[in-house]
Amino acid sequence: QVQLVESGGGLVQPGVSLRLSCAASGFAFSFYVMSWYRQAPGKERALVADITRAGVSTNYADSVKGRFTISRDNAKNTVYLQMNNLKPEDTAVYYCKATGITGGTYWGQGTQVTVSS
Repeated sequence: QVQLVESGGGLVQPGVSLRLSCAASGFAFSFYVMSWYRQAPGKERALVADITRAGVSTNYADSVKGRFTISRDNAKNTVYLQMNNLKPEDTAVYYCKATGITGGTYWGQGTQVTVSS
């Protein structure tokens, strides 16, 4: 059974950091490109960052460049999103996504991040 389980979200004040984790099981994790997406209230789900299968290359949305870092540990079947200097506009549900070589995809259930003073 394929599972992607996000964790690490919460309610934080502006300027602090959070690290999200996404634990994968039930598929060959190291063969999948991993991504983080987010969906704010009333907005479409949007790409935050992605990382290639070996973790060599990463890509970020302009809005998070320099503040967020995506990484993965293929031995632990886990992808991370380190979020620094959080802003209120980062408030959203964060989802991880796995994309296979043939285009098949899996999604997690999401974790809420709320940035508010």
